[in-house]
Formats: sequence, structure tokens, C-alpha cells
Amino acid sequence: MYKDTIASIATAMTNSGIGIVRISGEDSFQIIDKIYHSKGNKKKLSMAESHTVHYGYIYDGTKMIDEVMVLILKSPNTYTMEDTVEIDCHGGSLVMKRVLETVIKYGARLAEPGEFTKRAFLNGRIDLSQAESVMDLINAKNNFALESSINQLQGSIKEKIKKIRSKIIYQIAYIESALDDPEHISIDGYGEQLFQIVEELSNQIEDMLIISENGALLKEGINTVIIGKPNVGKSSLMNILAGRERAIVTEIAGTTRDVLEEQINLKGITLNLIDTAGIHDTKDIVEKIGVDKAKEFLKRADLVIYVADSSTVLDKDDKEILELLKSKKMVILLNKTDLKQITTEEKMRKVIKEKEIEVPVLSISAKKGIGIENLEKIVKDLFFSGEISFNDEIYITNVRHKSLLQSALKSLSNVKKSIEDDMPEDFYYIDLMSAYEELGRIIGEAVGEDLVNEIFSRFCMGK
Repeated sequence: MYKDTIASIATAMTNSGIGIVRISGEDSFQIIDKIYHSKGNKKKLSMAESHTVHYGYIYDGTKMIDEVMVLILKSPNTYTMEDTVEIDCHGGSLVMKRVLETVIKYGARLAEPGEFTKRAFLNGRIDLSQAESVMDLINAKNNFALESSINQLQGSIKEKIKKIRSKIIYQIAYIESALDDPEHISIDGYGEQLFQIVEELSNQIEDMLIISENGALLKEGINTVIIGKPNVGKSSLMNILAGRERAIVTEIAGTTRDVLEEQINLKGITLNLIDTAGIHDTKDIVEKIGVDKAKEFLKRADLVIYVADSSTVLDKDDKEILELLKSKKMVILLNKTDLKQITTEEKMRKVIKEKEIEVPVLSISAKKGIGIENLEKIVKDLFFSGEISFNDEIYITNVRHKSLLQSALKSLSNVKKSIEDDMPEDFYYIDLMSAYEELGRIIGEAVGEDLVNEIFSRFCMGK
């Protein structure tokens, strides 16, 4: 347990109805006793029962700072497992600052970013994967990210990792015992048995890694680039998806000369939308820069929305764009269906078949808002096999976790190779121990202080 006491504002530094100043550490109750006063009850808050709320005032000496409600939380049944006090004051920025300054004046120090959660981890209340999910929960951009973070906060990753590690450590102990006492513990035929166990564990880790790709996309969003010739309705599509006038829309071709970025939520799927300049041959220097930028963003896109004007015939620019998109996940939107259609879905499918491209084609009118609702189903089909599951399946969304899983999988692969090559049992032991330690780092076992500090430095103040 830490000896010093920390404090911070736990709510946003903006004017609001309520602001919270949080205190944690062994001197929390001594500090609140010095600064809290109540009209009728002279009993010190340090003597109050845990998990009780008290109405009164915060004073700095004889000067009243604010009228407050104070929550008393006694160790170990608190977020940090330390004595904790939460002061609910009025939510003005100045008021919260004055209350915090008073708390610090009487014995606390200002908490570092994420230090409350760091203490919860170091005091053993949560593991490192749960601690990291706290920040994911705060930063959740859609329902999936929210559900996934809550799942991880409840210990889903920890439990899965612990089960795999328990099976590995059992085999490590068996090998160690057999090597120490070969007369009584036989390892004849053990390699075949171990191979099956390691194969099963490897499959479990591989399953977690496979769905980690979807987990990352759902958490961070699908990088989506809107591509097409000038004046086909890309900016109109951007506006209707964003739900506001994000891009300038005119009848003049080439209005968009630079990229526009917007993050939208498409019924639970986050799209990091990029509207680009129309791709076509041009001698205009500024417009050419925009076209080059569009092609550059295209290379990094997870999804391409290719917008074509259905009221015109496809020309060489359209066909050149399709050539650029051959290897990309893509949906083709035939826009301007409120006008007379010249390029139909049938004609477009014939063109893409000739180019050996198989992608969904959807007729829409960005101007009238027709057909846009079908885009959600297409995205789900392209990335998530038609549906997004909010069940108890574990999605690895953290890059650090993914890297450690890959390292553990490689170590288990080495174990299988050693068995196939009929190597001594010492080799099994070394790689099994490596896999055990790599998995342990996910939940915070045997991690260095530098890594712990680096992880919690990304947290917001007061959490």
C-alpha cells in the first residue's frame, strides 16, 4: 500500500451541475476532518460508517469554500482498496479548483494521470487487462466498444488467460518433477500427449487472434475512403452520413480539392470517413495535389466507397478508378437515382465482372436520402460475416495484448517443433515457460515499472 495520499478532480473541468474531487490514501479521513464542517452533527467523518453520504461545507480555515455532499469509503472496499473520500461540490471550474487546492493544502498531493486506477492494479483489486479496459470504456465510440470494454473490465480476458496459463504451468511442473525424479516419474510417450495439449491451447490463442482483427476495427473504427470522379455526389454522401453539412456541395465539378475527415456511427459500426477530391486527369496543379492525396489515402483504407453517377455513362476515368480498387474491400454506390438512370446496377455488374471484380453494388440517392440504410448491412457482410455479436465472446482490442498472444503462440509452436524433432524435455520446458510468461504480461504479472507507468500515463486525470 502507498503511504502518501492523492487527490484530483474526477469530473470534466467545465461548468456543470456537479463536480467531484476524489481523495485516496491513508490520510484521506484526516484531511476531510480538517476541512469539512456540518451545522448540526459535530461527529468527525473519520468516525462515520463506510459508504455513507454527508451534507455539509468545505472550509479553508474560517473561510467557507462550498456547500457539498461527502461520500466516505473505507478500505478495502473501494476502487483503490484504500481509504477514499469523494467530495461532490458545485460544478463550476473555479469552485472545483478551490476545493482541490484546499484538499492539497491540508495534506494530499495532486494525483498523476490514471493514478487511482494504477493503485487499484498495484493493490491487487484489478489486473492489468482490466485496468486498460477502464480507459477503453471511457473512450468507447460505439456500442460494441462499450460492451467489449465492460466485458473486459469484468475480467473476461483475465479468466481466459488464467485458464490457459494453468494448463501450461501444470505441464511445466510435470516436466520439472520428471527431470528431478526420473526413477518415479516416467516421461515415456509424454511428447505425444503434450503435443495434443499444446495444439489445443494454440487453437484457443489463434481463435482470439483471428477475431482481434474485427475487435480492433470495431473499437477504433473502419478507415473508409469515399472515391469517385468530380461531381458524382461524394460530398453529398459525406453530409448525409455525418448528419450535417460537413462538405461544401455545389453543381461545380471539383469543389472538393482537399480531404475532409469525419467520424460517424453507422448503427454500432464506427466509420472514419474521408471524403476525397474527385479522381480524374487534370492539369490544374491544386486539383492534381488533391487527386494524389486521394490515391494515397486509398492505399491505407480498410473500406472504399466508390461513388458513380448513375445518370451518366461510365467513362475511362471510372474504369481507371476501378482498376485502382481491385484489391480493396469495396462497395459501389450508384448515386443520383432520383434522376433518369443510364448506368444501372446490371450494367455496373457487367463492367466489374469484365474486370474480375466481385463487390456489392447499391443504388442510392444521396440528395433524397434513398438507399443509404442498406449500406449498414453491406459493411457488416464485408467485415463481420453479416452480424456483430454482443455476446460473451472475447474480442482482443488492445495492441499490446495481441502482440503478447502472438509471442505466446510462437513459443507454443516451438514446443510442437521440439516434440516433432524428438528434442530433450528441457526444450519443452524452456518454451512452455516463455509462453506462460508472455501470457502473464497481459494480466500484469512480471511487468516492469516502466511499462506500468507508460500505460497509466495515457489515462485522464482523476481516473
